[in-house]
Amino acid sequence: MTHKDLVKKSRLAPRTVRYALKKLKERHLIIEKFNFRDARQIIYQNRPVTTPESQSALV
Repeated sequence: MTHKDLVKKSRLAPRTVRYALKKLKERHLIIEKFNFRDARQIIYQNRPVTTPESQSALV
């Protein structure tokens, strides 16, 4: 979702959403992706959850 999408869905103030995105990025809980449709916007995506069980299944 873009910042605009998040504001619309959450009905929070744009500044509040920016602050929340900053905190989520600091904790490495979301990923920023380049938006090929509109280079001025960033797409935010959940980071896949990695648990010890899922990591051991990959080995």
